[in-house]
Amino acid sequence: MGNRYSKESLSEIERVTLGHYESNAASFWQGTRDHDVSQNIDALLSALPQRKGLDILDFGCGPGRDLLSFKALGHFPTGLDGSKTFCEMARLHSGCPVLNQSFCHLDLGEECFDGIFANASMFHVPSQMLGEVLSKCYIALKPNGILFTSNPRGAAEGWNGERFGHYMELEVTAQYLEDTGFRILDHYYRPEGLPCAQQPWLAIVSQR
Repeated sequence: MGNRYSKESLSEIERVTLGHYESNAASFWQGTRDHDVSQNIDALLSALPQRKGLDILDFGCGPGRDLLSFKALGHFPTGLDGSKTFCEMARLHSGCPVLNQSFCHLDLGEECFDGIFANASMFHVPSQMLGEVLSKCYIALKPNGILFTSNPRGAAEGWNGERFGHYMELEVTAQYLEDTGFRILDHYYRPEGLPCAQQPWLAIVSQR
């Protein structure tokens, strides 16, 4: 499924996209720090055991907003981001451990996390790499662990300014997840309370 890119093109996609976030790290923090994603956090946590102390990977943590939320709820979040500046900001803002890893060069280990929270991040993974990225997330989850993803909807792949994106609707996204071994538990569109045509975000809760 999706496009095919050379090794050089994949490196360029990563370099330019991460470069955009590096150059705009401060303004990104100011523009997103107050976004309410409690619906998404609740969707992940409601599918997990109802206890504190869960090990959660914030996949594409940015400057650390959601790390703070998970920590405040009594869990043990770890951040991951390809931007060195974001990682530094996330450590400073949250006091949590943060991994500086690009999405296409992951080293997550095996059965480390109860849940993975990929909020507005995984759509940056090129289509030909998505199966590999999902497989590494699957392996990193504990048995019955939960993957939450939220990505812009669409049917396109390519550049939006200096950011690369791979946009999918539910049917295509579900195929990637199921091919990896995930079982979809739930999905919804955001923002809440609007007609579907005005809900650009697709959120999916999947289980290992």
